[in-house]
Amino acid sequence: MKKTFDCVEMKRKAQEEIYEETKNMSREEELEYFHKAGERFQREIEALREKKKAQEKKVGKARSGKKKSTASSLKSKS
Repeated sequence: MKKTFDCVEMKRKAQEEIYEETKNMSREEELEYFHKAGERFQREIEALREKKKAQEKKVGKARSGKKKSTASSLKSKS
């Protein structure tokens, strides 16, 4: 079976990018860098949660609409 995703390679690339971005920073600058990265990550997670809620709500409405139409069709057959 061929690997389609290499987690170790992804980790190494991320580490290299972070190193290149932070190698000339002072400790204070590094702290600010990681603090801002954490805030961006939190916003991204929140956006994904909101998107998931909206999709679940949409699916729920679609399912409830199908149930009603099925019930209506059963009544009309009687």
